[in-house]
Amino acid sequence: MIQFRGCYTAIVTPFTADGIAVDEARLAEQIAFQAEGGVRGIVACGTTGESPTLEDDEHRLVVETAVEIGHKRGLQVIAGAGSNCTRHAVELQKLAFDLGADAGLQVSPYYNKPSQEGLYRHFMTVADSCPLPVMLYNIPGRCGVAINPDTVARLAKHPNIVAIKEATGSMDSASEIRQRCGITILSGDDSLTLPFAACGSSGVVSVVSNLWPARVQALCDAFLANDFARAQEIHRELFPVAKGLLSLDVNPVPLKAAMKLLGRDSGAVRLPLAAASKETADRIAEILAQSSLTRLETVVRA
Repeated sequence: MIQFRGCYTAIVTPFTADGIAVDEARLAEQIAFQAEGGVRGIVACGTTGESPTLEDDEHRLVVETAVEIGHKRGLQVIAGAGSNCTRHAVELQKLAFDLGADAGLQVSPYYNKPSQEGLYRHFMTVADSCPLPVMLYNIPGRCGVAINPDTVARLAKHPNIVAIKEATGSMDSASEIRQRCGITILSGDDSLTLPFAACGSSGVVSVVSNLWPARVQALCDAFLANDFARAQEIHRELFPVAKGLLSLDVNPVPLKAAMKLLGRDSGAVRLPLAAASKETADRIAEILAQSSLTRLETVVRA
């Protein structure tokens, strides 16, 4: 059974400047950049990858590219496959399996706000649909409903449900999940990667690693080796950027702005997301310039 330990970068989906098409060449570059940074894997077509605005053929293209390039470079590839329609989630899970992904990321059904029993039946139906491992995605801030620890424990009894991306922002939730079952927990918030390790997590699905993959992986390596002094040192480097950038606008708007400033432009964000305002872009430039992870001269103001 596959194990998830370390940093998994939730990669952006690079678009052309007008946002009309996926920039395939830049996508390949971004995946290679992650591999060179030493992360354990990548997550394609997640929230950071603007999955709600991808057409079916684009979703397939991004996952195919991630699998083809990522596997050649030794990366595990997790494919976003969630939906608020159970039948559609099953279709996407089967597609991820057919395309060779290592797991499917299954977000809680959004907008329709199911009960805990509805969540349980939804995820069990997906897990029963094919042999591909399932990583649950618990993010009530976007979905309007949380997967309660008791429900996670019930789901973890299924052999295909092997991990959870815990983006509740709650150490209590992570601790209660660990108390109830042995499912692999990955932090879903960069600012909480180290605190979650104290609750028993094994890594992070990271946004900030789009910028500094090696540092986020180094943080995971440190706490997985029980070197918490080293982990605290790296956490202090990453925290101001993680907390600062992602509080300025909804992800991936500030991330794409930061990537552009650092010379790794990933094109437009798609409506209904809007590009960072000038004020936000200026603040992002300040955060990057003040960070010990970058140098002032590498920041190019638009």
